[in-house]
Amino acid sequence: MLYTGKGDNGTTSAFGCDQRFSKSSAIAEALGTLDEINSFLGVVKMNVRASEILVPGTTSTVANEMDKVQQNLFTVQAEIAGADKHIEHEKVAELETVINTIEMELPPIKSFFISGGTELAAILDFSRTLARRAERRVVGVADEGEVAVGKDTLAYLNRLSSLLYALARHVNHKSGITEESPKYQ
Repeated sequence: MLYTGKGDNGTTSAFGCDQRFSKSSAIAEALGTLDEINSFLGVVKMNVRASEILVPGTTSTVANEMDKVQQNLFTVQAEIAGADKHIEHEKVAELETVINTIEMELPPIKSFFISGGTELAAILDFSRTLARRAERRVVGVADEGEVAVGKDTLAYLNRLSSLLYALARHVNHKSGITEESPKYQ
């Protein structure tokens, strides 16, 4: 059944958890925001799947990388919900390797850039902002101390937004689009 009616009073529980908590709590906010970025990465995946864009220096497609990230975000959600699941350091290192490989093919960053270029780059950049919001919400849960959040989980979420930014830049670069810096008028 898709509904139970148990949340009609403004409380919820995490999957497999008997405790109820407010839907406005830091935990509920973090879980909801992680769900938001995870589902939006499905949109990213469907947009890149059609073009089969490869991650530079690898035989992996961007769609494959998005699938890995989505799987890892479920681990983060489980951790925030109180399960004995954690992001391991190797997952952080994997993101760093992909980011570093992409960056080697791009011009150095000298300023902020206006989002856009190609539609896919704009979608990737939007997903970066969702990842940053999810990171802030998870940091909020860690700051409250109700759930122990691993340092590798926090690092993973921080690298995720960097990965999405690097991919947005990569997509524009492959399309021959020059990044536009803000004019601060």
